[in-house]
Amino acid sequence: MVKLFGRQMSRRDVAAHAGALSQFAGVRMMTLGDGLERGIRMLEFRTGTGLRFTVLVDRAMDIADCEHKGRAIGWHSPAGFRHPGLHDYEGEGGLAWLRSFSGLLVTCGLDHILFMNEVPAQAYNYGPRRTASHSLHGRVGTIPARLTGYGERWEGDTCILWAEGIVQQAAVFGEDLHLVRRIEAVVGTDEIHLHDRVVNHGFYETPHMYCYHINLGYPVLAEGARYLAPVVETVWAAHAGEAYRRQGAGYRTMPAPQERFHEQVWQHEMAAGADGVVSAALVNDTLGLGFEVETRKDQFPCQYEWQNFQAGQYALGIEPSTHHVLGNNAALERDEAIRLGHGEARAYDTIFRILDGEEEIAACESRIRTAGPQPDEDYPEPTSHHRLLRGSA
Repeated sequence: MVKLFGRQMSRRDVAAHAGALSQFAGVRMMTLGDGLERGIRMLEFRTGTGLRFTVLVDRAMDIADCEHKGRAIGWHSPAGFRHPGLHDYEGEGGLAWLRSFSGLLVTCGLDHILFMNEVPAQAYNYGPRRTASHSLHGRVGTIPARLTGYGERWEGDTCILWAEGIVQQAAVFGEDLHLVRRIEAVVGTDEIHLHDRVVNHGFYETPHMYCYHINLGYPVLAEGARYLAPVVETVWAAHAGEAYRRQGAGYRTMPAPQERFHEQVWQHEMAAGADGVVSAALVNDTLGLGFEVETRKDQFPCQYEWQNFQAGQYALGIEPSTHHVLGNNAALERDEAIRLGHGEARAYDTIFRILDGEEEIAACESRIRTAGPQPDEDYPEPTSHHRLLRGSA
């Protein structure tokens, strides 16, 4: 059954109350037509509960807007949703990614995440290319997808909104990785289901790294908002040492926007529940609004917390990752690098959940506490204990 406007409705009931499902829910295609966004294909999802989000087909099928009952969830940066044709991956010393960084979900990968570096490229068997040079967070987030389908699908009295596409990151004498992405949302619910599969279509053994930059903004992010997660230990903090407390922003409780705030990044070791799921959330108790991210520990063993409380760019990021914040070369040295042979793949199954009201926030907090306790200290001492990860084996 579909729960809409306070009542349970069958497929027949829904049909009887409107000439088309699109009156209150559905997926539709549109094309942006002005400024930096001009020409981008976008899918708009509405579940009928007040959840609305958009998928940028020409930006790796990442999620741009996200709102619930008119309240913004996803972050919009000053960079906007820039058309990929305007993007210069190698520009600004590898930092040009920041000119295309905006939205609820920005995908990082497929063979590199984190800061700029060079790694050995002998696997590609091409003499002039001794190393692979990487810019910030990889190439995939600005590659257009080939849209393979979208629409509504009924399974009995349940209606599923869906879209699927393929993003190909490839080069001659280089990688040929395909991201097969499927996004689903059930009508009458406040959840977004993300199913990704990264496949090596090439015949070189190819590195694979993957991360979601999930970015939350005002009003779910506001002074006093709480970060909830089953943090076993804080492994690393970019600002640890003398600067650890200087900006007055700990990992748990969010401050108001500040001027001249320098980003802070933490890596936390998370506990999984009995089902292997890791939950992290940002909740605003004053508004009774929150956003929860569920990932699988065996798919994303690492997780970062990104804090950008700079006025005019105010955001908090929840970042599940396949690798430690140490980067490519450390993964090679520690034998943690993921390498995919021809036809080999990695799958990622993630749920984004709106928390609407005190009861849903309390239920989320209970799920997280069941998995593991959360440190009360706002500035837990980083342990530098980067646990050994499983690589290709």
